Amino acid sequence: MSKSGNLTIVVQAGGESRRMGRSKATVPFLGEPLIWRSINRLLPLADEFIITTNEPQNLDFLSDLVDLGKIRLVTDAYEKRGALRGVYTAINAASKDYVALVACDMIFPSRNLIAAELDALMETGADVAVPRTQFGYEPFHGVYRRTTCLPVVYEAAEAGEIKATGWFDKMQTIDFTSEKVAKAEPRGGCFINVNTPEELASAERKIIEGGYHEREMFGGTPAPSSRG
Repeated sequence: MSKSGNLTIVVQAGGESRRMGRSKATVPFLGEPLIWRSINRLLPLADEFIITTNEPQNLDFLSDLVDLGKIRLVTDAYEKRGALRGVYTAINAASKDYVALVACDMIFPSRNLIAAELDALMETGADVAVPRTQFGYEPFHGVYRRTTCLPVVYEAAEAGEIKATGWFDKMQTIDFTSEKVAKAEPRGGCFINVNTPEELASAERKIIEGGYHEREMFGGTPAPSSRG
């Protein structure tokens, strides 16, 4: 899998993490901060790698990668946080033509799926390639064409839109169905995320025991309402 030369990957770690009780990016998971799962899985595909965070001081353990120019830390463009405002921050911070957004609480982020979405945009000229499961869109595992999406996201954010998908109807969007997702990433699990200490512990246990079921792997769990 080669780099396109045109892909920024943005891992969003700027949420308030109220249900987790602490930053999801730094919460221990299988012996290391959770953010490392996204970095290790996605960095090889990225031409530019950004982490959005309002707590850069808590990510000092990434200083070597920052100093080497491997990753860049960016704070929110808006003082008041929100799902759509986070999308704007990510797309605005990117310098490449295509922007992949991934939430840092996803424990199986997939560079294979991102690569397939990127190929779809480059082949069709569409604006957005995003997974759509029985629970709705998964905007934080999608790829976006920066030039066309940025002004529309900004307009929606300024108009008070909250939902991360509240502007999709204005764009040419490619829906990645569960079948397309499974073809791109047969191992599945792309949308499994952890929001509480209990979910975190359960996910760790399932990984150690190999206990994820097919529905959980390919269908994921219902996304929080702020996402869709």
